[in-house]
Amino acid sequence: MTTWHARMIAADKEHDGAPLLRGEFELDEGHGDVESATLFLSALGVVEAWVNGQRASQDLLTPGWSSYEWRVRYSELDVTALISTTTVIGLALGNGWYRGRLAWSGGSKYYGEELGAFAELRVRFADGHQQIIGTDSSWTAGPSATTANDLYDGQSIDARRFDDAWLAPGFSSGQWTAVRILDADLNRLEPYIGPPVRRQMELRPVKVWTSPAGKVLVDFGQNLVGWVWASVTGTAGDVVTVRHAEVLEHDELGTRPLRSAEATDRFTLSGGEDVFEPTLTFHGFRYVEVEGWPGGVDALLDGGLTAVVISSNMKRIGTFLTSDPLLNRLHENAVWGMRGNFVDVPTDCPQRDERLGWTGDLSAFAPSAAFLFDSKDFLRDWLRDLALEQKHDADLVPFVVPNVLKYIEQPAAFGAPDTAAVWSDAAVWVPWALWTAYGDKRVLEEQFESMTGHARRLRSKLSPNGLWDTGFQFGDWLDPDASPDQPWAAKADKHVVATLCAFRTASLVAATAEVLGDEGAATEFGAMAQELRAAFTEHYVSHGVITSDCTTVYALAIVFDILGEADREIAGRRLAELVEKSGFRISTGFAGTPFVTDALTVTGHLDEAYRLLLQTENPSWLYSVTMGATTIWERWDSMLPDGSINPGEMTSFNHYALGAVVDWMHRTIGGLAPLEPGYRRILMAPQPGGGLQWAETSLETPLGLASVRWEVVGGRLEISATVPDGGEAVLRLPGMDDEIVGPGQHTRSGDPAELTFQ
Repeated sequence: MTTWHARMIAADKEHDGAPLLRGEFELDEGHGDVESATLFLSALGVVEAWVNGQRASQDLLTPGWSSYEWRVRYSELDVTALISTTTVIGLALGNGWYRGRLAWSGGSKYYGEELGAFAELRVRFADGHQQIIGTDSSWTAGPSATTANDLYDGQSIDARRFDDAWLAPGFSSGQWTAVRILDADLNRLEPYIGPPVRRQMELRPVKVWTSPAGKVLVDFGQNLVGWVWASVTGTAGDVVTVRHAEVLEHDELGTRPLRSAEATDRFTLSGGEDVFEPTLTFHGFRYVEVEGWPGGVDALLDGGLTAVVISSNMKRIGTFLTSDPLLNRLHENAVWGMRGNFVDVPTDCPQRDERLGWTGDLSAFAPSAAFLFDSKDFLRDWLRDLALEQKHDADLVPFVVPNVLKYIEQPAAFGAPDTAAVWSDAAVWVPWALWTAYGDKRVLEEQFESMTGHARRLRSKLSPNGLWDTGFQFGDWLDPDASPDQPWAAKADKHVVATLCAFRTASLVAATAEVLGDEGAATEFGAMAQELRAAFTEHYVSHGVITSDCTTVYALAIVFDILGEADREIAGRRLAELVEKSGFRISTGFAGTPFVTDALTVTGHLDEAYRLLLQTENPSWLYSVTMGATTIWERWDSMLPDGSINPGEMTSFNHYALGAVVDWMHRTIGGLAPLEPGYRRILMAPQPGGGLQWAETSLETPLGLASVRWEVVGGRLEISATVPDGGEAVLRLPGMDDEIVGPGQHTRSGDPAELTFQ
């Protein structure tokens, strides 16, 4: 455990909820040159740091959102190049997740009433001497240019109050006051496991115009997460107001889906050349409405606004491209949805009064996330919080992590919070997805207690008949046939879904125990899985027909491998019949959607899987693409065909969960899948169809680059594959026996009789 010399401090005055904190010191003399200087930085709230007038790092929203009751993260920053004989450290605080609004109740300050800052600078000299300086009672606090800040509502900045003299040596001001030492448990401080939030790119407007109501609107061409950077000159005291939204409705800014989130930034001009960047908030938006811009539309056409895209700083590792532009846009929508929702916490949506780490969304999307970006450490960090929440609540894995909902009155429809299928199963499904993708046993070791704790609590919820048929369940959430105001009203029997998920969880925990060499746990949870299989078969399966006889229950039963061979064959045929009966339109919600194309594929119905994927009529994956979507929607019809927003209260245009189909696209269309964890052995088995002429997929695996490209040429399948050094692949091509190949580039173009396919 680290011994800290600094203390958590707070400003004596509120300073509009965005105080500046300042400390000045002299380097110790007589020890030679400075060899290293490390700044440890944290906060109750969010904090930005400067050393001698220079930003200490490009990190944003430090220390992010964790389960603050037990864990507050800190950054470790190398500031050696910024140190001088007299050094000034400046800190800017904001409300962030700690004290700002969270969830839909309108409440705030769930974690604490006061903002706090923590900074400890450790300077090491040439002779080995170490000087430690940190936040303490000698620091001072003063006002910033920020007059209001909230993640949901936005940030207000008054340029007339901006003065960077506070970062210079010898600064003093009558507006600056003392600080107080907070009674904060510094043992809660932990280093980041995952990456920090950072700027990713900038987008310029693609269109600026005046709406029918006379509003100035700006389109950045992409639904994104971040803020608008503004450069503007105007009359001192005038205010520029920037409102954000994801879509337009009736040619005006579509703000109803934001619910109570204001999503509005306000910039007060100084009379000179002003630059505004609201880094203490973020918004989900494609469009902004601008009020008060000097010169109006004509002036904005000349520039002045830039959208800054932020995300946790994960490396993009997986790519996918085909001959179908709509399919490519769908995949890109999933990428943008993940980028925008992986801002420190994997949220359901980034724009409205919610933005919570819903466990069910991640259960659905984890395999896709692990392919698109190197998200291992990001998700390990989040799983640390999941385990802490679970540990302090009798092994209950909550609906959201961090679990702020425990402080808020829950909707009556949720009932008493308890273990719920898919959602609570994130404790098991997410670590297993990371193990499969990256082959790093550490994630299983770190989470094994959480995984087994969840499985044992789940087992305690089973009825004497062996089924999970009691308690609240989300079920197949957002079934497209459900009423907009009843997202839980799915065709799939929620207890059938729950029992299937219990079987999968028990099976994966048993498999994890085998990986870790825990024979006792492998036996325990293997037996649990077999008991669930027997109960499910006895009570829910009759001659291959599964209770509630709908797409989701067959998809889950097939992919989770709970059925005997005869029942599986019948279930596969019935699934294909139901998909065809639906007109190849989607009929699944959060539970079924990640698995339906796989279930069709493994039971010999590849053509039906392609027809389902390539459908453009609502509800379908490509319907939103034809409607101009640039991220994945929460509902299949978040926007109706007439351009109006879905009437349901819960409607987001950036929700990654239903984009989980890209995992199937990578493996089945692209032909790139792990045969062993971490892609030590790779299955390269593209299964062309749907009229596609070519596809190419690549992945930076732990061993190096793996890629597959195929093209249909005159009825022949021509394939080029790359296997990374140290790896091995199985080439599985239509009409040919499996071929084992080693590292390097491989091409195949066989006889048409061997490689012919439809």
